[in-house]
Amino acid sequence: MSETEPRLWLVATPIGNLADIAPRAIEVLAAVSFVACEDTRRTGLLLQRLGVGPLPLVVMHEHNEATVAAEIVQRLTAGETAAYITDAGMPAVSDPGQRLVAAAAAAGIGISAVPGPSAPVTALAISGLPTDRWVMEGFLPRKGTARGHRLEGIAAEQRTVILLESPKRLGATLDDLAEACGADRRAVVVRELTKLHEEVARGTVGELAARFAEPPKGEIVVVLGPATSQPASDEQIRAHLHRELASGATARDAATTVAKRLGIGRNRTYPISTELARSTDTPMP
Repeated sequence: MSETEPRLWLVATPIGNLADIAPRAIEVLAAVSFVACEDTRRTGLLLQRLGVGPLPLVVMHEHNEATVAAEIVQRLTAGETAAYITDAGMPAVSDPGQRLVAAAAAAGIGISAVPGPSAPVTALAISGLPTDRWVMEGFLPRKGTARGHRLEGIAAEQRTVILLESPKRLGATLDDLAEACGADRRAVVVRELTKLHEEVARGTVGELAARFAEPPKGEIVVVLGPATSQPASDEQIRAHLHRELASGATARDAATTVAKRLGIGRNRTYPISTELARSTDTPMP
């Protein structure tokens, strides 16, 4: 590589099928001084299968990225070249690498990429859901207020939403999405992209929650369709709940009925319903 070429390369790696590697990726990997990666065993095996190396490997993952990124930038500043790859897909996109790119850019180091496989974008493309406007949400917070706030935002999102999830938590996340967005929201669960047992499951969030109640195997991407209209305001919800409660419905039944009617999550209607029920002495169950 000449002095005018980038010193840091972000190289996309296959998300399943090894044949998806770009020829230029092999050229770049063979030319750099060292390779930074998440897992030396996995990367070492990949390089061996590609006929590259052996090359010096530097471990950089989400737990040590800040420290190792600074060390890599020092080496690049001193004249070395490096490629950074993650275990699968495009580095720095819902994967480690963002801090390294930011640090290298701040130091004035040339950065380029060899594009290639990306699980989120691939899942979006084959989902059949709108692709003209979309947003990448990555992994949701696992619990608490932060998770609730993210779900509220997703419920009102007018763009297609891409989520990543582990197989063990997929069922719970689909249940939460059904609660927040309404069970009729369109969604697609994409599993094991480009691999032998690739699966594309389409349906409503409620249908998919039932389908994946038992944890599946493999890597998961969830593509959620956009909200079809602006979410109902609290005032609108209260008006509908008032009518249901006045007709004799319990707080629980009123919340369920209004949530389905307005296409919103029961987590929005139930707190308002119980508040109204207490103020009017309506039965709570």
